[in-house]
Amino acid sequence: FFTSLIEPLFFKRRIQLLEIALGLLVIIGLYIIFNFETQYYLGIVYALTSAFLAALFSVLNGLFVQKTDAGVISFYQLFFGVIFVTFFLLFTNSFTTAFFKLTMSDWLYMFVLSSVCTAYAFIASVKIMKHLTPYTVMLTINLEPVYAILLALLIFGDKEKMQAEFYYGAFIVLFVVLLNGILKNKTSIKQKLKKNTTKN
Repeated sequence: FFTSLIEPLFFKRRIQLLEIALGLLVIIGLYIIFNFETQYYLGIVYALTSAFLAALFSVLNGLFVQKTDAGVISFYQLFFGVIFVTFFLLFTNSFTTAFFKLTMSDWLYMFVLSSVCTAYAFIASVKIMKHLTPYTVMLTINLEPVYAILLALLIFGDKEKMQAEFYYGAFIVLFVVLLNGILKNKTSIKQKLKKNTTKN
C-alpha cells in the first residue's frame, strides 16, 4: 500500500488508484491471516512504521539498481546492517557465552539461512527491479508469511495446522498478486502494440 504512494513520487509518474486498491486488499488479507487484535496498538504502530520503511527501502533500491550493480548495493546494505546489529547487541549486553554456543546443525542452518535465504534472495530481489517495479516486488513479498506457514505445515505436519482464517487471507493475497501480474502484463502488451503501430 505504502509503495503505491511512495513510488510515483520518486519515479515521477501518476498515482494509480488500482495499485492503492490492490494494496488495501493485501492489508485486509494479512489482517485476516494474523487476526490482529485492536488492543495491541503499539504492535500495530510498529508494523505500520516497518511497512512504510520497507516500502521506502524498496523504492530507493529500485532507483539505485538502474545505475549500480545489485551485488554492490546488497553488499553495502548487508554490511552496514551487520555493523548496526553488532553495535546494538554490544550496547544491550546481548553478547553472552550462551549467544555463541552453537551445535554443528546450528552452524549448518545458519549457513543456509545467511547464504541462500538471505544474501542470494536479497541480491535477486534487488536485481529483479531492473525489470519489475518496486510496487510489484513489494506486493509479491507479501506472500512470504503465506508460503512460510505452508512450508511449516509441510515440514512439521499437523501441529502447524492453521485456522480457516489463514486460508481466506492467503487466498486474498495470492489473488491480488496474480491479478496485479495479469493487469501489468496486459498493459505492457498494449504499450508494445502501440509502439509497433506508430513505427509502421
